[in-house]
Amino acid sequence: MGPDDARLDAVARAVREARRVLFITGAGLSADSGLPTYRGVGGLYDDADTDDGMPIEVALSGRVFRERPDLTWRHIRDIEAAGRGARPNAGHRLMAALQDRADVWVLTQNVDGLHQAAGSRQVIAIHGGVHDLSCTACDWTDRVPDYRHLAPVPHCRDCGAVVRPDIVLFGEMLPGPAIAALERELVAGFDVVFSVGTSSLFPYITAPVRLLGERGATTVEVNPGRTEVSDQVTHRLQLGAADALGQLAERLGLDAVSPEPG
Repeated sequence: MGPDDARLDAVARAVREARRVLFITGAGLSADSGLPTYRGVGGLYDDADTDDGMPIEVALSGRVFRERPDLTWRHIRDIEAAGRGARPNAGHRLMAALQDRADVWVLTQNVDGLHQAAGSRQVIAIHGGVHDLSCTACDWTDRVPDYRHLAPVPHCRDCGAVVRPDIVLFGEMLPGPAIAALERELVAGFDVVFSVGTSSLFPYITAPVRLLGERGATTVEVNPGRTEVSDQVTHRLQLGAADALGQLAERLGLDAVSPEPG
C-alpha cells in the first residue's frame, strides 16, 4: 500500500462519518473532462496577449465589455466552444452521488456547468456560468445549451440592449447572492472540506479551507502541484482530480460514479 492509498483510506473514513461536506473546485477538475486549464475568467489563456494585442485580463474586463462588447464576446465564445460537448467526469459524479449520504455543497470557480450537469443540487458558482444570459438594461434572462445560435453580439429580444453571459469579468464584483450563500454555509459548518483542482490563488477560495480546518474539519487537497493551502490541509493527495475522486468513490461504494461508456 502506497502513501496515497493510506491517505485515501483516511479520507474515505472521514467522509463516511461526515454530515456536511464542502467541495471547492477549480479548473483542474474540468480539465479531466477535456477542457483547457483556465486562468482568470473561465481562462483558456496563458500569459500571452490576445490576437488584438491586448492582455486577456483587459479583453475580458467589465470596462472593455462596456466599450467593445464585440471584442469581449469573441473571447467568451472561445471559452464556451472549448467546453462544448464536455461531460462530467468521475469527480463531478462523486460529488453528486454523495448527496444521498451527506449534505453536500460545491463552491466552484468553473463556469462550465458540469457540476449541475452531473446532478449536484447545491452549487455556489462564484464566477457565474457561461450558459446563463442576461440583458444589460432590463430583467430579461435566458439559459442556453451553447452559443451556436447566438449573434456575434447578442441583443435582448425585449428591449434591444446588449446581452451578456452571467460570468464575472475582470474588475467586476463577485455575485452578492453567491457570497451570501457561502457565508451562510460556512457559519453552519462542515465536517470535511475538499480543495480540488484549484491553484488556490483567491482569498475566497483559500479562506474556507483555513477557517474550517481551524474549527476542526478534516481538510483535503487534491492537486498534483503545490498551492497556498498544501501545507495546511489534513490530507494532501498529489493526484489528478478524477483519478483521486474516482478512487475515493470505489472506497465509498459509490458505483454511480463509474466511468460512462463512450
